[in-house]
Amino acid sequence: MKKLHIITPVKDSIDTALDTARAVLASRLDMPFTYTVFNDFSTPDNTRRLEQAAREMGFELVNLSDLTDHPSPNYLLVLQTMQQRALADEAALCIVESDVVVRPDTLQGLWDGALSRPDCGIAASVTVDEEGRVNYPYLYARRWQHGVVNNRRHCSFCCSLLTPRLLRAYSFGELNPEKNWFDVTISHESLECGLHNYLFVELPVVHRPHQSRPWKQLKYTNPIKYYWLKLTRGLDKI
Repeated sequence: MKKLHIITPVKDSIDTALDTARAVLASRLDMPFTYTVFNDFSTPDNTRRLEQAAREMGFELVNLSDLTDHPSPNYLLVLQTMQQRALADEAALCIVESDVVVRPDTLQGLWDGALSRPDCGIAASVTVDEEGRVNYPYLYARRWQHGVVNNRRHCSFCCSLLTPRLLRAYSFGELNPEKNWFDVTISHESLECGLHNYLFVELPVVHRPHQSRPWKQLKYTNPIKYYWLKLTRGLDKI
């Protein structure tokens, strides 16, 4: 790995997204890196806030409305675009979602951990709430107290580094365009390629689930309505 490309897809919830960006930019990193925020059809007011923040904070902003008229979510386009950019640069790709706050040592820790494991496909941080308790989507990891776990279950892309080995082995052009989210598929494809996915319990990140898409909170407050919306509107296809 010669470089790190860090990305954050954003859909409104700008205050939370800017918390994410500030934390990423405060990271202590010793490798060349870029940080790109992909604005996935936020409102005009929120787009202006992102453009101002990009100027003030120094991250690259890509307005997806300049690239496509496909309605949000456009995670597939982001992943395919960044896979090609990362491959050209012999770089790893790190996804930090817009409801996540990393610690100053998180990204360097994932980089070092992936670099020291030649079989690594994905290096992921466990997610916790503000009180440090493991939370969604890693509730299954609550029994793991520390260390690094060779994870046979899927890794979420809340905060995950995809290594060049994975990016070379599996083309995101093969992902199903009918889906919205791809962490489950890519996690499984990483294993199919003979790689290993590691969950770094020692590098937790704060996760505020679904801040960018509040309707998904219905999964916890009104699950019947949540699954009805999934079924009738074709939302949240994993």
